[in-house]
Amino acid sequence: MKSITIVTRSGEERTVTASPGLSVMEAIRESGVDELLALCGGCCSCATCHVYVDPATVESLSPMSQDEDDLLDSSEHRTAQSRLSCQLKVDELPGDLQIQIAPED
Repeated sequence: MKSITIVTRSGEERTVTASPGLSVMEAIRESGVDELLALCGGCCSCATCHVYVDPATVESLSPMSQDEDDLLDSSEHRTAQSRLSCQLKVDELPGDLQIQIAPED
């Protein structure tokens, strides 16, 4: 089990335990945070699960696919810490994770 600290758009912080086999997007949705639209359900075909990963952790995550990179390019809120939470697998996290939900496009 990994711990994910979620910071909402309003600044509320919630730490949840994420089960193996889930994506970070699924863990966020299961936690009851409803700000993350995730319209495509995790198929990497939209950018509505956009999050910012803690700068200390972002470099240790699995590499971004070309599809994820292209989708993030469509966001006016993209930063160096941007990732799609549907593409981050709990099993592959190097440790606990802190993310902030990105502003809605």
